[in-house]
Amino acid sequence: MATHKKSILTKFYLVAAFMTLFLLAIVFRVFAIQHTEGEKYRKLSTELTIKQDTIFANKGNVYAADGNLLATSMSKYTIRMDVVAVDDVVFEKNIVALSIELSKMLGKSSDFYQDRLRNAKKRKNRYLLIARNIGYTDYLKMKQFPIFNKGVYSGGFIAQHRTVRAHPIGKIAERTIGYDDLRGGAGIEGAFADYMKGVNGLRWKQKIAKNQWKPINDVNEKEPIDGHDIITTIDVNIQDITHHALLNRLAYFEADHGCAVVMETATGEIKAISNLGRTSKGTYYEKRNYAVWESHEPGSTFKLASLMIALDDKVIDTSTVIDTEKGKFFVHNRKVEDSHRGGHGKISVARVFEVSSNVGIVKMIKEHYDATPQKYYEKIEKYGFTKPIGFQIKGEGVPYVPNPKDKKRWNKISLEWMSWGYGISVTPMQTLMFYNAVANNGIMVKPMFVKELRRQDKTEEVFKTEIINSKIASDETLKKIRKVMENVVVKGTANNIYSSNFSMAGKTGTAKKYIPRTKNDRGDWEGGYYSAKHYVASFAGFFPADKPKYSCIVVIHDPNKEKGYYGATVAAPVFKEIAQKIFTTTPIDNQSVEDKVKFETINSQYLDFDKKLNKEYSKIPDVRGMVGMDAMYLLENIGLKVKIYGVGKVEFQSQKKGEKLIKGTTITLKLS
Repeated sequence: MATHKKSILTKFYLVAAFMTLFLLAIVFRVFAIQHTEGEKYRKLSTELTIKQDTIFANKGNVYAADGNLLATSMSKYTIRMDVVAVDDVVFEKNIVALSIELSKMLGKSSDFYQDRLRNAKKRKNRYLLIARNIGYTDYLKMKQFPIFNKGVYSGGFIAQHRTVRAHPIGKIAERTIGYDDLRGGAGIEGAFADYMKGVNGLRWKQKIAKNQWKPINDVNEKEPIDGHDIITTIDVNIQDITHHALLNRLAYFEADHGCAVVMETATGEIKAISNLGRTSKGTYYEKRNYAVWESHEPGSTFKLASLMIALDDKVIDTSTVIDTEKGKFFVHNRKVEDSHRGGHGKISVARVFEVSSNVGIVKMIKEHYDATPQKYYEKIEKYGFTKPIGFQIKGEGVPYVPNPKDKKRWNKISLEWMSWGYGISVTPMQTLMFYNAVANNGIMVKPMFVKELRRQDKTEEVFKTEIINSKIASDETLKKIRKVMENVVVKGTANNIYSSNFSMAGKTGTAKKYIPRTKNDRGDWEGGYYSAKHYVASFAGFFPADKPKYSCIVVIHDPNKEKGYYGATVAAPVFKEIAQKIFTTTPIDNQSVEDKVKFETINSQYLDFDKKLNKEYSKIPDVRGMVGMDAMYLLENIGLKVKIYGVGKVEFQSQKKGEKLIKGTTITLKLS
């Protein structure tokens, strides 16, 4: 009995000892956690429930030359509500008023919002969705709604901010304005991405549920600083004109893609650039920056370079007679043929250019440069065709012009084929730069897209006109060249766009597209020839012809051959429409613009505008329903400053119809 009792006591002591040691271990661990490792776990706890959130700064804006916004960062907000945070008395007292305000802004009935809020209160919802993607103005208004005006803690108002990049003028010039995002960097935004970046801000957020966070304070710990601005050379008026002139022509001819560029002659500033590609549905959008990127065989627009070389070297004159025979000529068994059946016979060099005789140009260059092709090539090099221009924006195409010194690429017909725009590859911007030099008295200036950089409304850097070549030809040569270019429009291949009331000069281009040699699905080789179905139609020139203000190029690829494919038919009318509309809206040197044109849409578009403009205004007119550009012209001409947002027709005007007109004040137009 005593032995059994002793055994029980021994077991009891052992259990008591074990419990004592276990208790001591717990006390030791608690002490270690609180004092030795306390800081570590407190930090971990904070990290799990509180985080520092980045507030991304807005990128700088991109502006047109006249101050219109081309690209900007817009704030968008998602609004949620922590219903649990709102006191029950406050909630019941203000729920009706809040529901009414939400109904006014968001569209659904106030009863809908009352039911939604009450159900959320019952379910103790701390992250109730109120609205997505509202703008900054609506965010400020909503912040003042009943209950919400009590802030984050008492009002349960949770606002999640994000920034989206917007183009106020829509898709127009989108590729040139560019972007810098997940797609990479393109255009002006891509080139100046680092400059346009701002400094990000910070704010603390607290976890309220799984993957749900709300701001701790109504203010940020560190406010974001917006990026710096870019002022481009783009003129919104000319850009709009160019875009729609090209778009309409592409759509009519069902072309694959095309581009049109307008450049200010003296400065090299690009006033408009449109690049449109066709979708599978037959619509068009800014697919690629074809004007800068696409290097292609120019065809007859390159004949201007051949003519200039021969004239400047004085091996011919514009009166020199060339026998174009019957429109066919063979060079080493390769046929050169004129589009005009039967040829033009014996005609002057000037006429060769005016009617775009392939035979005439080839025979002229062959006769005088076949023995000295390097001399011809060096002039082409001088004209800026052998290397990229070197833009600030990325993606410039690489030209190809064979050099007689490169025996691997130079062959016995290279010179002759080059003379009429084949066997070489250049970009539309290179061709435009050359034509602009002719208009600019021989001074070749570099095309430019950006005028200045600004930091907080202060000009930081101004980009001045860069001269690439101070004189590409003699004054005598340039005078003759400009005259024959004017005659191309008056009595040559582009006489279909002639106007007796405003002058233009230029050159048509029609080039067959080369189909590269490739393997088909069966493994057989196909291609390696010039297609009789696929063409590039172009026109390059300047206006007015006597005192050029602008140069312009239009290039259209793969028009529907059944509807037309010649440069005069497809591209030249785009040039004329651009020139006429610029004359109509911004008269140059007081030239008349009363041209009886074939484009009925142009006349009808401006008829109503002219009537409105000739009125005397003492009150604000109603411009709602007018095309945005027309409304801008009208309002600016009666003394107002105009800001435009969007594209299309005027949907809203900030100064109402009938208000007193105060010249110099600003009116805002929103377009639909």
